[in-house]
Amino acid sequence: MAAVNCLRCYSDPADHYSHRIRLALAEKAVAVEIVDIDPSVVSPRLAELNPYSTLPTLVDRDLVLYEPTVVMEYLEERYPHPALLPAYPVARANTRLLAHRVQRDWCSLVDRIQSMRKGDSAAALARKELRESLSGVAPLFAEKPFFLSDEVSLIDCCLLPILWRLPSLGIELPKGAKPLLDYMERNFVREPFQASLSSAERAMR
Repeated sequence: MAAVNCLRCYSDPADHYSHRIRLALAEKAVAVEIVDIDPSVVSPRLAELNPYSTLPTLVDRDLVLYEPTVVMEYLEERYPHPALLPAYPVARANTRLLAHRVQRDWCSLVDRIQSMRKGDSAAALARKELRESLSGVAPLFAEKPFFLSDEVSLIDCCLLPILWRLPSLGIELPKGAKPLLDYMERNFVREPFQASLSSAERAMR
């Protein structure tokens, strides 16, 4: 009898934090049951598992994890191949620091834009800040196939989901950001990224 898969991920099909977990799972080719949850509807099962009812929530047998960074760190340790963090401590620390900067500099702006009405002047300022910030670092994406790396990393799993959402956020990158646009084009067609997309995310482009 085949072994029953015990790994389950409760996921918001439109949220970039849930998307990064689905992308990490796809990069590692982990067999997982994805359970789509509408965050606007109370889920008794999610509330039973997670005292905050937040998404994503990962369940591995008796273990329940519900903070995206903690979930990604667990997946890296539980399924070490292929690695999403470098082998050496200094490089691992630098990768974690870059992921933190992606969170502070870009994910926070995405969260701010999504929390506001479309015509809000503050949302327009946040869009402008995000577009200019991404354009400003675009040359960095010319150096390696992935973000400052020859191999896909945890940073790409955090960054690609927000880049996928740029059109739905009302952001168009300028032609001068070509290295970043090229990075997006070559990574969006990769099999793990395509496998990570929900139906709601496919409709964003």
